[in-house]
Amino acid sequence: MGDVPRIIHLSEGVDKYAPDFTEMNEENLSAFAQNYLDGKLKKHLNSEEIPEDWDALPVKVLVGKNFEQVVYDPTKDVLVEFYAPWCGHCKQLVPIYDELGEKYKDHPSIVIAKMDSTANEVDDVNVRGFPTLKFFPKGDEKKLVRMLQCTREEKSYIELLQ
Repeated sequence: MGDVPRIIHLSEGVDKYAPDFTEMNEENLSAFAQNYLDGKLKKHLNSEEIPEDWDALPVKVLVGKNFEQVVYDPTKDVLVEFYAPWCGHCKQLVPIYDELGEKYKDHPSIVIAKMDSTANEVDDVNVRGFPTLKFFPKGDEKKLVRMLQCTREEKSYIELLQ
């Protein structure tokens, strides 16, 4: 994006708005600011590309671009770990979460997934620390999420999913 400005709104989270122009001039900046004030701008959300093998392993890999398709599938209960690759607590959770994925890999209506929240953002999901675990129950409406306490015991996740 270079030297082109963006608008960042700090509230409960951080909302970013990127301009659709590359030439910085008074007309473009004025229109950009007015569109922001009028609520016409769409939030800018970071996303990696969808990996070709995102669903090859028992723990599915989510990015911003496939999040809604997977998490808001009305036929699936979805447990998502929002993690940071550098986070020590996240690294400790990996073997437990992998075991959980293995246990449910063939279940027709349960998905165990993870998303690198340092490289991907999604609308309406606030991640304030790592790891953050959220459960998205199946249903026809955009699901309400339930945040879970991170535990190092697989049985607590199994109890939730059954």
